[in-house]
Amino acid sequence: MTVREQTEKTENLILSEYACKSTDKFFTEREVSEEKCPYRTEFQRDRDRILHCKSFRRLKRKTQVFLSPVGDHYRTRLTHTLEVAQIARTIARALRLNEDLAEAVALGHDLGHSPFGHCGEAVLNEICPYGFKHYLQSVRVVEELENRGEGLNLTRAVRDGIKCHTNMTAATREGCVVRLADTIAYINHDIEDSITAGVLDENEIPEDLTDILGDTKSKRITTLVSSVVEHGAESIDFQPDIRKAHDDLKNFMFEKVYTNPHAKHEEHKAELLIRRLYAYFTENTKKLPEEYREIAEKTDIHRAVCDYISGMSDGYAVDLYTELFVPKFWK
Repeated sequence: MTVREQTEKTENLILSEYACKSTDKFFTEREVSEEKCPYRTEFQRDRDRILHCKSFRRLKRKTQVFLSPVGDHYRTRLTHTLEVAQIARTIARALRLNEDLAEAVALGHDLGHSPFGHCGEAVLNEICPYGFKHYLQSVRVVEELENRGEGLNLTRAVRDGIKCHTNMTAATREGCVVRLADTIAYINHDIEDSITAGVLDENEIPEDLTDILGDTKSKRITTLVSSVVEHGAESIDFQPDIRKAHDDLKNFMFEKVYTNPHAKHEEHKAELLIRRLYAYFTENTKKLPEEYREIAEKTDIHRAVCDYISGMSDGYAVDLYTELFVPKFWK
């Protein structure tokens, strides 16, 4: 047997009945058939393709909550993604689900996120005739935009998990795990970043929530992860009391941080920047990079411009705006 076949055999012996196996022909199907790798399972290959793609690297300069914060310790979209992957793997291993599938979905779940976080997403959703949702754009990235239009040719299970990580139920338990890992990660690291930024005081977190979930980031994550594991693999969720505390903490964060004027006071500038870039490129098609001009020819200019802008990092968008609209001093 090859190394891959040995791994597949081990999976079939030790993984739960609810796990998505690497030998599952339906969930491992790709849009374009490929010869199997002698060393890696199908989901391991997907993980590696995501890890090495350009869209993944650009996440390091995309906003999580605070726009391009000064300081090395604030989260970016990339560090958020890595934290989601770690939590997803922990849950998947404890439930005897497929860790490689969970990790691949987690690493790919935000590839299509716009610059400037959910602020950028909201603006693109408003001005693009097609609308814009980052989870659908993430699927578009892996299916059509990476590799100059060829995509990454990922398995059905990974694409489904990416698509469903925000507000839909994934077809696999591993995809459902990533959806919970995402919210566990961002609520807790956003609390930490908000305290660092002076937007939130730790003592403001309601005591009834800290009594249930814990009074530190580590304790809260442990409580939430443990609740998912104890709930079991048949139906992926928190236990009822922990679910309520989680939802209450999420609502608290929306009130105190995600809609906080102090934390969001620069967002109107980001909105204006995206609107200006969008208008400029829809009126000046020839100024688009070649790969996006090709998209415009195949579909239309709005699809191409939305793809181009949504793929930008925060820094690239600001630099491009400066180059196009801010006058340069004569030297």
